[in-house]
Amino acid sequence: MTPVSRSLLLLAVLGVAACTSPDRFGGGYGSDGYGDAGYGKDAGAASNPRSPAYFQQVVGDRVLFIVDQSTLTDTARATLEGQARWLSDNPEFTAIIEGHADERGTREYNVALGARRANAVEEFLISRGVSPARLKTVSYGKERPLEICSEESCYARNRRAVTVVAAGLAG
Repeated sequence: MTPVSRSLLLLAVLGVAACTSPDRFGGGYGSDGYGDAGYGKDAGAASNPRSPAYFQQVVGDRVLFIVDQSTLTDTARATLEGQARWLSDNPEFTAIIEGHADERGTREYNVALGARRANAVEEFLISRGVSPARLKTVSYGKERPLEICSEESCYARNRRAVTVVAAGLAG
């Protein structure tokens, strides 16, 4: 066997071996990416109350608004109470609050409206004990719609604030 053939065979064997067991070194590193940091193998799963997926799917990561309003509804406040509890229980997470608007109105108006919506959520979370240092806001106005159609059902889904959590970014 030539040196080139041996090298190719060795690369092929190493490639196959690398794909056989993602946890072959026992460090707890799997598809969740959290490793052995005390989170376990299901760290990214919605069943884990400490995971961002749990926050998004169980607690709820978004609140909706009435047309041209940045005032929180009772439903929004209930969701935000859960967000505040989750953030208090998980101090290693920070959040970016995204403000959004539907497609009606000018770009400038909707960016300002999205900012007011994001600020309303931020102020609510701060009033419930979440440190302002862990929160940031951004407004996308009408630039990132969930639904694109000229019907109220679409507009309603686009009038929102979304809380996006991330670990380890507190500054």
